[in-house]
Amino acid sequence: MADMDDEYGAKVKVKEIPEEEGRAISEKTEEEKRALAQISKELDQYLDIPLTVSTELGRTKTSVREVLKYNPGTVIPLNKLVGEPMEIFINGMLTARGEVVVVNERFGIRVTDVIDPMDLIRQQT
Repeated sequence: MADMDDEYGAKVKVKEIPEEEGRAISEKTEEEKRALAQISKELDQYLDIPLTVSTELGRTKTSVREVLKYNPGTVIPLNKLVGEPMEIFINGMLTARGEVVVVNERFGIRVTDVIDPMDLIRQQT
């Protein structure tokens, strides 16, 4: 170990790494960089695949009798509360949650939570 001064002038102990270990660390870093570049190149071919993104305002269960009573102005109660996060589906799979926003007189959803990809994989099995 060697003594060095930190940014405040205090003495600190620094463990010296043997030269061969230092080379192995830098080689791994270069190897990792090459691997990431390869993965990035391979992912490019998938970036233009079309996906269906949808959201659901809410659900309700009702009978045919009730649906036949619907008229203009009928209010259909849904299972969501005001301010509750909306669910965002990609190709029918719950992927994220968000809040409703209005942008240029159009509705949109601001993503507030993204589902962990491992949870998505577990949903598939």
